[in-house]
Amino acid sequence: MPTLTKGTCLTITAFDKTWFKVGVAPETLRRTNLGSLETNSRVNLERAVLGETRMGGHFVQGHVDTVAKILAVTPDNNALVFRLQPRDMDVMKYIVEKGYVTLDGASLTVTQVVDGKDGYFEIMLISYTQEKIVTAAKKPGDYVNVEIDIVGKYVEKSVQGYFAGTAGGDFSALEKMVGRIVEEKLKRS
Repeated sequence: MPTLTKGTCLTITAFDKTWFKVGVAPETLRRTNLGSLETNSRVNLERAVLGETRMGGHFVQGHVDTVAKILAVTPDNNALVFRLQPRDMDVMKYIVEKGYVTLDGASLTVTQVVDGKDGYFEIMLISYTQEKIVTAAKKPGDYVNVEIDIVGKYVEKSVQGYFAGTAGGDFSALEKMVGRIVEEKLKRS
């Protein structure tokens, strides 16, 4: 009986009508903000999806990659814009504008990405989402669990494996191919 708690895939080990217990491994505590939870902390809970369930959104596993610090929360009409900076900046390579990230178990669309040493990304919570998830109540300085899109990681590993096996790890062929595609697009513009 897995469940998502704060965006973390956990297995329920015991339960009754009003409570449940989960097992938390040291790796989970290292990568997430679960260690900062206190009695009565609000969390998002969701049962695991069955294989035959109709999927209509983003693929979320509950395998947290890192935490991110909320740098700012800015109102934009009835929405809230959250600016976030991951503790592990290496995940920024997987975060793309109009892609998605999962924060505390809620899959959200990325609205802006700023790369670099002090890089960050932004998401926007519409009013409906603000009513449904715990992230809306968070403030600058708080941390959220971040799961990035698994597809990006698989693509990266596949491309690296291909070039390591066929070109001895030489990515110059890929660079040339991308360069030609960009050059053709620029000529058409």
